[in-house]
Amino acid sequence: MALTHNLGFPRIGAKRELKFALESYWKGESSLDELKSAGAALRQRHWQAQAGLDLVPVGDFSFYDQVLDMSFTLGNLPERVQGFHGDALDNTFRVARGRSAESHAACCGGVAAGEMTKWFDTNYHYIVPEFTAATEFRLDASRLLAQLAEARAQGVRAKPVIVGPVTYLAIGKAKDGSNRLDLLQRLLPVYAELLETLAAQGVEWVQIDEPILVTELDADWQHAFNTAYHHLKSSRVKLLLATYFGQLAENQYLAANLPVAGLHVDAINGRDDVLPLIGLLPSHKVLSLGVINGRNIWKTDLAAVLDWLEPLAERLGDRLWIAPSCSLLHVPVDLSSEHKLDPELKSWLAFALQKLGELEVLAAALREGRGAVADALAANQADLAARRSSPRVHNPKVQAAVARIDAHLGMRESSYAKRAPKQAERLQLPAYPTTTIGSFPQTAEIRQARAGFKAGRLDAAAYKAAMQAEIARAVREQEALGLDVLVHGEAERNDMVEYFGEQLDGYAFSQFGWVQSYGSRCVKPPILFGDISRPHPMTVEWITYAQSLTAKPMKGMLTGPVTILNWSFVRDDQPRSASCKQLALATREEVLDLEKAGVRVIQIDEAALREGLPLRRAQWKEYLDWAVESFRITANGVRDETQIHTHMCYSEFNDIIESIAGMDADVITIETSRSDMELLDAFENFQYPNEIGPGVYDIHSPNIPTQAHIVQLMRKAAERIPAERLWVNPDCGLKTRQWAEVIPALTNMVAAARALRAAV
Repeated sequence: MALTHNLGFPRIGAKRELKFALESYWKGESSLDELKSAGAALRQRHWQAQAGLDLVPVGDFSFYDQVLDMSFTLGNLPERVQGFHGDALDNTFRVARGRSAESHAACCGGVAAGEMTKWFDTNYHYIVPEFTAATEFRLDASRLLAQLAEARAQGVRAKPVIVGPVTYLAIGKAKDGSNRLDLLQRLLPVYAELLETLAAQGVEWVQIDEPILVTELDADWQHAFNTAYHHLKSSRVKLLLATYFGQLAENQYLAANLPVAGLHVDAINGRDDVLPLIGLLPSHKVLSLGVINGRNIWKTDLAAVLDWLEPLAERLGDRLWIAPSCSLLHVPVDLSSEHKLDPELKSWLAFALQKLGELEVLAAALREGRGAVADALAANQADLAARRSSPRVHNPKVQAAVARIDAHLGMRESSYAKRAPKQAERLQLPAYPTTTIGSFPQTAEIRQARAGFKAGRLDAAAYKAAMQAEIARAVREQEALGLDVLVHGEAERNDMVEYFGEQLDGYAFSQFGWVQSYGSRCVKPPILFGDISRPHPMTVEWITYAQSLTAKPMKGMLTGPVTILNWSFVRDDQPRSASCKQLALATREEVLDLEKAGVRVIQIDEAALREGLPLRRAQWKEYLDWAVESFRITANGVRDETQIHTHMCYSEFNDIIESIAGMDADVITIETSRSDMELLDAFENFQYPNEIGPGVYDIHSPNIPTQAHIVQLMRKAAERIPAERLWVNPDCGLKTRQWAEVIPALTNMVAAARALRAAV
């Protein structure tokens, strides 16, 4: 009864071992064999950590991205890399980042990196599959078969994991405007061949991920599911079709009646699906319930889960499987390494390994009765009760401030049309003004100073001097480049969210709570556990120092409340909207302090605005209403003369453009370089009223954009946005790049802006 399994495990490593192995290889400091060996060691360690499960995922490990791996498995490579004859892993990196190891640049050159966007409503980025009407597919199962052989050699009870065919098509892009669904009949034989290949290896179960089922599907996409799985139903392996991140809702009947052996549903976000599904599922099918939250780090209320799970177990018997709600890719690896975390707070948390421990407790209770795990259940209840009653969680003053919010708080003094001339008079900027998004390279010296300060080897005065020296360098470089609106470079910031969370009451921080964002990029989300307030200014001293070094406008750089919320591990004991408004009030105080200090331009990044959108359109309005309100509360207390910027990266927002306009930022900067300005299609049918900076430098690739390429992109932008309202900027911050890349790229960007001005 109650077989246990997992949908996926964090692959970056408890100490970010994969990150460091990747970056060492890309820099030419280690060999491809050493990189592969590091990957094998991580897989072995992670499989051992999951040894208590009845079935363990295999194939969830990736050196960059599981969707990109699926593209390689299906032989769907962009034409620009099809002639590459080196190692397949090097070709993977060429698609992901424009090139593989830096040492290959001379012989193999760079190519356009694949477009990157968010995996549903998470902060994980995937490489978007590319299609044309002529796309053909061809199986290459070597990566998956190699990992399967490794797992078997180590005694792992393997369940291969693949992205399903309908989701694969749905999350890709047709580069020529063709219909992706027209490719389904070409794609399905390759999936059938893959499943037969796995069957020949003795595989019993294959997990086939179809998270697109938790979104609204029109008749064509619903039909695609029936077509796909009736084509695959003759496979000799058993298919566990996995959905997650939301509710099946109206797709329940479709999902229940697909010809697969089992169905996994997210019982955290889709609990209401469970009972109807039991009535719809044929009597031979397995129902896997995701009963542990794979997206957040709070302990599970095990007794509450058992209260509703035990009757289902009686009813389903061996047909019931239990698992986390989704892959554990989205949480850190191991709480036990957090020796510096406050013990009380730590007792409320569970990372990936602890979540698997919770799963084992639930399974034991279902198989042997609660008495078999009475001590574990009692300890769990004690920790939950301590959290509920802790005075650290609730602050009456903060709650009262939120209750006083009214519409006036989110209104600027005047409309953009009246503000813009005042800002132009104050700032005196040229046509096509140039700026950057905020951060400059986080050099080894910066990291060493930060590490020394945190370890106590560097005192506060010495650390401040080191950061000021880096800020001064950033200002000098920008003035030499000829940029128009400068930034201080954010040398003092470890992360755009963590930095602010460290200075807000109601937040806590892990030491090793790293989560993969994309490739080797990891973030350490802060833990929002209580009511939020700002005890002191957070950025004013750094920004005013930077402004003192130049006569040019210096942007004050802040992370907006919606992004701080969406990139944190958020408390689960109150609505997200309530936490967001608390963050908005705290950040508003910082905005007003920057303005009082004479800062003329303030950028409030909302990179994750779209990421928080519910997966179902019917729920969008409620989210967008409170998200936009929170931004406006933060930004709109300033005078007309103060220019407010916001930034959004790697987010398709054509369908929420009215809400973007409703934020009423004076200038928005967005990612458009990888998508070749496709994101600006939204402006063909919507008259966006304010200014916009379409990103022209893909900062996630080491490739240097040419002046001609930037001019070409900006001319495309000018076809949709009046030239007098266009800015020229990179598509994101530059912290992950090297100065040797940044200087020539920005040199070309400034030269392009000057060429555009000359042509006006």
